[in-house]
Amino acid sequence: MSRRIVAIGGTTRPASSTERVLGLAADAAREMGAEINLFGGDYIASLPHYRGPDWTPDKGAELIAAVREADGILLATPGYHGTVSGMVKNAIDYLEELADDARPYLEGRPVGLIVTAFGHQAANSSMTTLRTIAHALRGWPTPFGAALKINADSFGADGRLADPDIAAQLRLVGGQVAQAAGRLG
Repeated sequence: MSRRIVAIGGTTRPASSTERVLGLAADAAREMGAEINLFGGDYIASLPHYRGPDWTPDKGAELIAAVREADGILLATPGYHGTVSGMVKNAIDYLEELADDARPYLEGRPVGLIVTAFGHQAANSSMTTLRTIAHALRGWPTPFGAALKINADSFGADGRLADPDIAAQLRLVGGQVAQAAGRLG
């Protein structure tokens, strides 16, 4: 059985640490046989404010269609001022388009959560917010969420993740989503 996982997250900065760690969690799920559809920083930065003056029903259509068909979700946000970034929250707001579906919002789907921040307090409070959002959208947050303190030393000169503990956390999140995808609900 093929499992479809949608990964959403990033920042306005190309190859941000948030988008890179999201990709590593997605790779772990892919290694377990999941198909991955990633909506990174470039895509979510291009979304106008949901239902705002520049919004039209075709905006975000690819994201909505992918989530509608998904068996699992990965969400990654930087911890800005102790909470989810506005850009990631706006992408999540687009999931309101799934409200009237037979399987509304994230009903019956595992949701793996990842937060990157410069400090533990912002990472942990942002994780609490992401868990609350996943619950509000009827998703099942995975037992483990990666609240990561990321700094300049987290990645080597080659751009690869240098911290094996962070890598293990990302494999766990991606693996838990892949394992549970298609089995809930």
